[in-house]
Amino acid sequence: MKQHQITEPSDLLNEDGTLKQIGWAKDLLLKYDRRKIKAPKFRIKEWDYYCILRKPYGIAFTIADLGYLGFVSVTLLDFKKRKEITKSSIVLFPLGSFNLPPTSKEGDVIFQRKNFSLKFLKRKEHRIIQVDIPSFKNGKSLSGEIILHQPSSLETMVITIPFPESKHAFYYNQKINCMPAKGEISFGDQKLLFDPDDSFGVLDWGRGVWTYRNTWYWGSASGKIGNDLFGFNIGYGFGDNSRATENMIFYKGKAHKLDHVTFHLPADDYLKPWTFTSSDSRFEMVFKPIIDRHSNTNLLIFQSNQHQVFGYFSGRVVLDDGKEIIIKDLLGFAEKVYNRW
Repeated sequence: MKQHQITEPSDLLNEDGTLKQIGWAKDLLLKYDRRKIKAPKFRIKEWDYYCILRKPYGIAFTIADLGYLGFVSVTLLDFKKRKEITKSSIVLFPLGSFNLPPTSKEGDVIFQRKNFSLKFLKRKEHRIIQVDIPSFKNGKSLSGEIILHQPSSLETMVITIPFPESKHAFYYNQKINCMPAKGEISFGDQKLLFDPDDSFGVLDWGRGVWTYRNTWYWGSASGKIGNDLFGFNIGYGFGDNSRATENMIFYKGKAHKLDHVTFHLPADDYLKPWTFTSSDSRFEMVFKPIIDRHSNTNLLIFQSNQHQVFGYFSGRVVLDDGKEIIIKDLLGFAEKVYNRW
């Protein structure tokens, strides 16, 4: 399959609300302007999602404006006990009032309620996450700060694709992998430390207009091979992937583009091993799960049924220059999500 790489900056949308360019890129080159969207406000989906992992534990943060529903969430992951705790806040009909920035390169995202404070702050080459939830679980508070380092030279995965069902529907997405994390999160009297030598974060930055029913697959991991940063992003199921996929390897800060990757899920139990294969034979992986973070939010017209599974990837990848890299027990996640939204 011939994929189209976007290399020139432009507006994201034409005046009629259709995509000006379709394809993939290594940086956020296209200008997103919410005012140019021709779909109803309740169809616009915007989110910032961060996930920071270290072998004993992890934490994930979501601020999402889904049109008729706002969703803000924090998930604490304990890989030793194989448990997760999630605290969420739901806002009806935000319709853009969350003011998520039109670019990942600048701007802050701040959600402030009486008992739930979450901030995503952008400062030059750093992303700062601040959280304060006085009653997170069983009366225990959760608070702290994590700083992610994103050098300007770090290449990323960007995709801009249409949906064949609707000419005004599109998906504009950036994944920023391999960001070393430093900070501390306090949960009650427990302290979770994140050290940039072995703690890494990913940002999933999404803007778009989605059709009502979707099932997507996404996988991500970040870490080190030897002393070098390594990670990957894989996925499909959203929109028309005929001109671009979001499958990419990251090594030493550089992106290496893959063709199609297929998720082979266990038939009866998400905690059984998964396998992954690619059409170009450059991504062959086995995934051993630890935790299945399953949630099924069903609010009449809105439903999100997700299995986000955390575990270890082992296998092989091949870079653009033919170099083979062997992966063993790289911490990450893979998910299957069904949405009516």
